[in-house]
Order: sequence, then C-alpha cells, then structure tokens
Amino acid sequence: MKKFLIVGLGNIGAEYVNTRHNIGFKIVDHLAKKELIPFETAKLGDLAEFKIKGRTVLLLKPNTYMNLSGKAVKYWMEKENIEKENVLIITDDLNLSFGTIRIKAKGSDGGHNGLKSIQSILGTTEYPRFRFGISDAFKKGRQVDYVLGEWDEHEKNALPERLEIASAIIHSFVLAGLQNTMNEFNGK
Repeated sequence: MKKFLIVGLGNIGAEYVNTRHNIGFKIVDHLAKKELIPFETAKLGDLAEFKIKGRTVLLLKPNTYMNLSGKAVKYWMEKENIEKENVLIITDDLNLSFGTIRIKAKGSDGGHNGLKSIQSILGTTEYPRFRFGISDAFKKGRQVDYVLGEWDEHEKNALPERLEIASAIIHSFVLAGLQNTMNEFNGK
C-alpha cells in the first residue's frame, strides 16, 4: 500500500493557533475534520491517518517548532518508509499574495525557517512543497509581527474557501500525483 506524508508547518501553542505562520497546521486540521479523523500526540508531533483509494495518508503537525521541523519530517519518513516524492510540505509564503497557491517539486527555502530545517536535515531541496500565500502587507521591520499576527477580517472571511481548495490539493497529490496537481491548482 502506498503511503503519503502530508506535513503542515506551524508552531505549537495556543498563542499561534490563528496566526498566518500556522497555515500549514490550519490546512491539515481542516482536512482531518473533513475526514472525521482525530490527531493523536506521537513522537515529534501530532499525527492523524486516513485511507483513500488504497493509499494511506499521514497528516503531521510537528511539535518541534518551525525551525526544527526537519527532525519530525525525517523521523516519520523513515519510520513509515515514505519516499520524499510522497511527502508534501505545507507552508506559508510571504512572497505570494494572500491565498495564492504555489505547488513545486523542489526549490529554495525562500528564507522560511521550516523549509531551511527540512532542507538541512534531508540534505536536499528536492521534495514537494505547497506554499500558501500570506502576502507581504507589513511595514519595514515588522515581518515577525505580521507573520505571527492573526488573520485580518478579509482573510478570515476568505479562509474557508481557501481551506477547501487546500484539501482538494492534498487529495489530488495523493491520487493524481504532483505534476497533475501542479497543472490543476497552481495560481488558483
């Protein structure tokens, strides 16, 4: 049976729940709710599992904090014997306008500490990633406050529809593969 690891990046703790930086957690939480599956505390993160058309999908929210995400990713890849082609890392992206989606097979960390950690620990930039735009609507020197800030009203209102698309992206990645998913969803 083919296995997939879908990793939503974020920071643990109630103070981060509704922040832009935690969109990865928010997306996997949304999918778990749709699939009616609970997250359980496991080694290096919270894990939920479901099956879809003969494939096993593991949803992971690392509890290592963002800048140590690679440790959790590597552990679960090795424990479950999942190839990097079947791993999808979900993260926020300041370089994309709010809600814009960019799915890639490889690339730089773009200054993102979670991706830096994964790259460093896996020793490669070649792993699928799903970047969710949070925009760069902050004043100079206020990036940390913006990223760790909560969604504004316009973003909150748009999030439900964006989360539905994100769930469809994950299903497509598992069932149709990376290339088809990129073709269908990039830029939406």
